[in-house]
Amino acid sequence: MKSFTEYLTFNTPHRRDYINITPKIEEIVRKTGVKEGLCLVNAMHITASVYINDDEPGLIQDYDDWLEKIAPHEPVEHYRHNTGEDNGDAHLKRQIMGREVVVAVTGGRLDFGPWEQIFYGEFDGRRGKRVLVKVIGE
Repeated sequence: MKSFTEYLTFNTPHRRDYINITPKIEEIVRKTGVKEGLCLVNAMHITASVYINDDEPGLIQDYDDWLEKIAPHEPVEHYRHNTGEDNGDAHLKRQIMGREVVVAVTGGRLDFGPWEQIFYGEFDGRRGKRVLVKVIGE
């Protein structure tokens, strides 16, 4: 069995951003030569997320609006975590959206259902963060 690891780095210009990283993940899977296996994609920061859904602008805006209703950024005083930073909301948003996804690799390609895409969700941007991509298989 082969195992490959690669890291993606993001430094988004906004506090919250949603980036379709599917093409980057597909490129990494192709590079590995793995035909049958699994691909793990993991946000390596507690205020960022990796998730799977549809790449539709209305849905992405709905997510952002929904997350702001559940865990609004302001008032920052609302969060006990905000002692020196103002990202208490980002921790909660990450918990809701998840830390990682695992996608089957079949025939050398990500084996998605209809419309599925992999996204990086940033909830406390404007600084560098990493995403781990690990592909294992034959």
